[in-house]
Amino acid sequence: MSEVPAQPGFRFTGWHALASVVGFFAVVIGVDVSFAVAAYRTFPGEVSVTPYEDGIVYNQTLAQLAAQEKLGWKAAAAAEPGAVVLIVHDRTGAPVRGLKVAGKLERPATETGRLTPSFSETAPGRYEARLGRETGTWDLTARARDDRGRLFMAERRLTWP
Repeated sequence: MSEVPAQPGFRFTGWHALASVVGFFAVVIGVDVSFAVAAYRTFPGEVSVTPYEDGIVYNQTLAQLAAQEKLGWKAAAAAEPGAVVLIVHDRTGAPVRGLKVAGKLERPATETGRLTPSFSETAPGRYEARLGRETGTWDLTARARDDRGRLFMAERRLTWP
């Protein structure tokens, strides 16, 4: 009987090591690229629909804030059951009366469900808007104008239980 020469077993060579390292990094880079593409498709980084126009009016916003600072009015907002309340005081702490207040309520994370409450003065310096049974967190943007045309803007985050 003749003996069959033994077949050599698998040998891990330098080419195998190179293929393993290149394959590993190809998989890692492929996964990273797919995550980056998915992230970009879901949020391209655009916060405003009109960023150029927003930049142009920024100087007007700064001028409005400077005028408001000179005015010295301060506002506090509160979320009450079925209502939102805005209280406005001047720099001496006296209530500011006779304002025409317009506002909007928006959810912080989405534009759905925007509300435009109608404010009326219920006491000196106290402006109240009746709402339905709102719950959760809302951002209030209020614009108050007096009979001399002076504008006061305030933004507050409100939370209803």
